[in-house]
Amino acid sequence: FSPSVLGTREHWDAAYERELQTFQDIGDAGEIWFGEESMVRLIRWMEKHKIPLDSSVLDIGTGNGVLLVELAKSGYTNLTGIDYSPSAIQLSEQVKEKEGMSNIKFQVEDFLAPSAELSGFQICIDKGTFDAISLNPENAAGKRKQYVRSLCSVLQPEGFFLITSCNWTKEELLDEFREGFEILEELPTPKFCFGGRIGNSVTALVFQRK
Repeated sequence: FSPSVLGTREHWDAAYERELQTFQDIGDAGEIWFGEESMVRLIRWMEKHKIPLDSSVLDIGTGNGVLLVELAKSGYTNLTGIDYSPSAIQLSEQVKEKEGMSNIKFQVEDFLAPSAELSGFQICIDKGTFDAISLNPENAAGKRKQYVRSLCSVLQPEGFFLITSCNWTKEELLDEFREGFEILEELPTPKFCFGGRIGNSVTALVFQRK
């Protein structure tokens, strides 16, 4: 991919400062990455596979925290969201407070340099964070490798990793996460037709840590 400002911390700090101001002004939590159906898809998978409600869940690059709010509304009780943007965490804390969801923990963390306390999760979720890292103007390939190492350190063996991406195909993601992970399932995503060929604009996969 070509490097992009979408891969820089400065871009996301500025974006979440704007969203934080908007939330404080009119109570709008901002954009839901990949739309509401992407959250429904993940929650349905967890319910279908009877993931216990007290399972430890980490949302990598939580943004406005809305995904964890929805998980909390579905009964999940052990939820953590991280983001390297302090404005994003401030926004997610305010969204959580407005929704009355006290059992979600948000913290400022750079996933490429996770703190020691960030470990032992049974479920890790990524909606767009790996995509953003892939667009970083400085050593994106190295950062993707570090992402996989970080994931191995925070996700317990046999834990599940649910990733939603608009930059990577299924085959490319299988290659990126081949070390330490095996594919369990591809989740259905909206299809489009162009020039007589059918494809997906979004890829959603479930991996299990070996």
